[in-house]
Amino acid sequence: MANNQTKRHKTMVRTLSPHDIELLRQMAPEFAGEECSAANAPYKSLLTPIAKHYAIDANDFVMRFKKLSSEDLQYLCDLIVSGEESLHCMPPDYFSLLAAHVRETLGGALAIRITAVYAIEAG
Repeated sequence: MANNQTKRHKTMVRTLSPHDIELLRQMAPEFAGEECSAANAPYKSLLTPIAKHYAIDANDFVMRFKKLSSEDLQYLCDLIVSGEESLHCMPPDYFSLLAAHVRETLGGALAIRITAVYAIEAG
């Protein structure tokens, strides 16, 4: 990139929509409206709370997002690509499982796109 600048992916802070809350409850039925304990604020994304607060390990994480329909998984990927879904707190092994599932379910091109976003956010 010109002038040795790295392109940064901007993650937007957002308020979860009713549909987002529905997806959070699908992936984490034990969700009861909790807030992020680190921030003392409502969750601003879906995947980070699942990874950090609900999944007991990487295998549990993958089983939780595999509950989503392909349409809901596409919605989640669209949020990632647009910068509305944050990935910066997601452990690499968890993200790898998500990317593999996206590749299997929605195709390699989308998996590459979300992996690029993850690389920028985690880097």
